[in-house]
Amino acid sequence: MHDFNNGTIDYKSEVMRKTIHLISLSIPIIYCFIERHLALKILVPITLLFLVIDIGRYYFPALNKIVINIFGFMLRDHEIDKTKKNLSGATYVLLSAAIVVFFFPKEFAITGFSILIISDILAALVGRKFGRHKFLFKSLEGTLAFFISACIVTLFTPKFEYNFAEYLIAFASAGVGAIFENISYGWADDNLAIPVSIGISLWILYYLFLPELSPQLILF
Repeated sequence: MHDFNNGTIDYKSEVMRKTIHLISLSIPIIYCFIERHLALKILVPITLLFLVIDIGRYYFPALNKIVINIFGFMLRDHEIDKTKKNLSGATYVLLSAAIVVFFFPKEFAITGFSILIISDILAALVGRKFGRHKFLFKSLEGTLAFFISACIVTLFTPKFEYNFAEYLIAFASAGVGAIFENISYGWADDNLAIPVSIGISLWILYYLFLPELSPQLILF
C-alpha cells in the first residue's frame, strides 16, 4: 500500500513487511515446476491454518498476544482492529494464491501472483518514499512503479506460445493490476484484488484477441 498519507506504520517497518512479503515469490516459482493439483494440496491446508489463526486471534486473547508480540510491529491499524476483525495481509496473500491457482490457467496464476509480489512491493516502497502527486486513491509515483515493474515481470512469466500478442496482452493486464492496486484501498485487500483482476483481464483479452488459444484456457 502506498496511500498518500504514508500509511500507519513507519518506513522501516514497511521495508521489513515487504521483505517478508518477498518470500511469497517462492509460490509462483515452485508452481512453475509442479502440477496444479499438487499446488492446491500444499496451498489449501496452509491457507486454512492461517485463516484459523487469523480469525482465532480475535476470540482468544492468548493467541492474539502471541501474534502481536511476533508480528505486531508490521501490522497496520485495520489488521489489529478488534471491531472490524480484518484478516492480515499474509493470510490474504495465501488466500489469493489458492484462488488464482484454482480458478485460472497456470500461466495466468503465475503472472498475476508474481506481479502481486514484486510490483506491490515496489509500489509501496516508491510511493512511501517518493510519492508527491496524488493519482486516484494513492500516489502517481507508486502506481507508475507498479505498472513499469509489472510489465518487466510479464517478460519472464510463462506464455502459451510466446508470440508478440501475448506480451501486449500481458502489458495491458499489468495496467489493470496497477489500477486495481490503486483503487482497492479502503474496500478490498490489494493482495487479493491484484492477482484476481489480472487473471480476469488476461482471460478476457485472450478470448478476444487470441481465440485460437481458448482451449488452453479451460481448466474444468
